[in-house]
Amino acid sequence: MKRLHRMIVRAYVGPLLITFVIVLFILSMQFLWKYVDDLMGKGLPWYTLTELMIYATASFVPLALPLAVLLSSIMTMGGLGENSELVPMRSAGLHLFRILRPLMIVSLLLAGASLFFSNDLLPIANLKFQSLLWDVTRKKPAMNLRPNVFYNGIDGFSIRVKEKSADDGTLTDVLIYDHRQPMSGNRTVVHAATGSMKRSTDGHFLLLTLNDGHFYDERDPLSDRDAGHSLVHGTFRTDVIRLDLTGLGLDRTDEDLFKSNYKMLTLGQLQHAEDSLARHLQERASTQQHYLRNALFITRDSVAERPEGPFTDRLSFMQGLGRDQRAGLYDMAMNMVRNNINYIDRSIQERQERREQLARFQVEWHRKWMLAFACVIFFFIGAPLGAIIRKGGMGSPTVFAIVFFLVFHILSFSTEKLVVSDKLPAWPGMWISTFVLLPVGLFLTWKAATDSPLLDRDAYYRGWDRLRSRFRSPRHADPPIVQ
Repeated sequence: MKRLHRMIVRAYVGPLLITFVIVLFILSMQFLWKYVDDLMGKGLPWYTLTELMIYATASFVPLALPLAVLLSSIMTMGGLGENSELVPMRSAGLHLFRILRPLMIVSLLLAGASLFFSNDLLPIANLKFQSLLWDVTRKKPAMNLRPNVFYNGIDGFSIRVKEKSADDGTLTDVLIYDHRQPMSGNRTVVHAATGSMKRSTDGHFLLLTLNDGHFYDERDPLSDRDAGHSLVHGTFRTDVIRLDLTGLGLDRTDEDLFKSNYKMLTLGQLQHAEDSLARHLQERASTQQHYLRNALFITRDSVAERPEGPFTDRLSFMQGLGRDQRAGLYDMAMNMVRNNINYIDRSIQERQERREQLARFQVEWHRKWMLAFACVIFFFIGAPLGAIIRKGGMGSPTVFAIVFFLVFHILSFSTEKLVVSDKLPAWPGMWISTFVLLPVGLFLTWKAATDSPLLDRDAYYRGWDRLRSRFRSPRHADPPIVQ
């Protein structure tokens, strides 16, 4: 590799890493704000939250890489132009494509890395993320008693304390509703003046020690066993209640339950699943059509399946029926029609759901290739644009990069929704966003290669003046100079 190429690559790698980390952090914050309510107050250990954030961040890598390529390309070429390093290269006879050759190779390698990550590593990260997120969201809130607030996190109990000492954890004015028996309500009430909490040695139980209290137990007066004892009242000096805390723990779900999801599959697995779903859809549609054809007399497949007898001559058969028999026959026919209409509605809904499921697998298959190809497209947008604007840093390059990325993201998100709703095929629906930006990249590359003053304000002023001079009338022309 030539020294010039090494210099350009070094100037490109630094902004690429920085912008990639920044974009990845911003996208990860999107996940955090989305699930912050499900993660708060559950007493999760730090390593569980760290593991969850790592898996969530991995899912944003294929989306963050194209934006990082776009930003770093604009910053690198803009910095070379701003520092007057690009002009000597062009003056020495180097064409723009020769200058960009090492960066093109790096961009192709990044596209291949994106495809490898999406196909081999991302399914594993999504599987770990979905199973862990499922466990975390189903985990009950941690045992955290707050004054004058009922805590219902433990099954069968509602606990309220008036005060909680911050020094030794002493509880004051403890009120407990015991509703462990189903369909019995809060019939057992325990009230104590003071109390304290501590976990058992294995951590599965909470030992709640109550002092100077009394309890009320309301019995069923209709029961023979409780006859004459509709309300039981007692007092105690010290009592220990053992509360089960197993429901507050984090139970890990078997990951095999999530392996069939389209986000957890590779390209080959997605293709196999797509073929299976398409075949099942066709078989199910054939079964439904066969049932509908044989549900009515006149649409059955063959005459051999039609009943024989008086039904073959329907006119004479109807004339031989009485009024009540004919009315009953009409009601039977209307019921058959209603049943067939309901069956058609259910069949249409089932086909729509199957097509949407098939479309999700197709979308995921095309997404892996599309995001990898987007790295190349964004390079041919960012590098020529940086050579044209000749501005480095995080100022104007960031504005241009955000505009192009928003166009790409909005188009890809909208077309994905259309594909999933079966209003647009996966090909070319998932590629519309890249097809829209491809001509933009080719146009900018052509303008940068020909040194066109695309964003030069003075060039536009000069063009406007020439245009006005063409349409200026002769009487407004400057008068001749008299010697």
